[in-house]
Amino acid sequence: MTIIHKLSSKPALSILLTVSWMLLVGISPGVTQERKPARTIRASGKGIVSIPTTLSQIRLAVEVQGKTPNNAQQEAAKLSARVMEYLKTQQVDKLQTTGIHLNPTYIYPNNSKPQIIGYTASNSISFQVITDRAGTILDQAVKSGATRIDGVNFIASERSIATAQMQALKQATQDAQRQADAVLETLNLKRKEVISIQVNNASNPHPIPMQIQAMREDKAATSVTTPVVGGEQQVEAAVTLDIGY
Repeated sequence: MTIIHKLSSKPALSILLTVSWMLLVGISPGVTQERKPARTIRASGKGIVSIPTTLSQIRLAVEVQGKTPNNAQQEAAKLSARVMEYLKTQQVDKLQTTGIHLNPTYIYPNNSKPQIIGYTASNSISFQVITDRAGTILDQAVKSGATRIDGVNFIASERSIATAQMQALKQATQDAQRQADAVLETLNLKRKEVISIQVNNASNPHPIPMQIQAMREDKAATSVTTPVVGGEQQVEAAVTLDIGY
């Protein structure tokens, strides 16, 4: 006697219905459904920290004229060496020669061809010193042979700038969080985890230039130390946060 077992069609029907439902809602069989991204709010914060400038970057020059190139250059070299020796005794920082120039001096008589009447030689020097000492050193450098003050810039120390950069980044982060909280609380929503962070490195402050004004050549002027007073620099930073809610 042969026994025939009939297979139930219910399991096949169940699988067919499941696949049909997955296709209907847009899910392909065998593919895991990804988690929908959390709702986020983007907020950008800014931090600004002011720090005092305690250092001065000074640029001096020796400029002389001579009838021949050799005369002009030799005189400029002699005066530059004298200025350099003085600055070395003052233990200034970052002392260096920044330029050496020699140029002919022309006249144009009656619109005719230019004629060389001499030569101008100039040597440029730069250095860095504590601002409290800058005025005295400038005056003594001129007495030693410097004929030009090309510029004075005020800057903060590297350590102060680095500390201010960290403070500015903290302020920027807190500012971004406060902005996000203000919006979410107004909408009766709560801030959750930070999804992403974008940090714009805190900028290095630009040196502050000092305006150099010519002084009258009189006894009162020569007996007074040049006043040099620094100011403040600002270090800025920006942070952008994507925050879930």
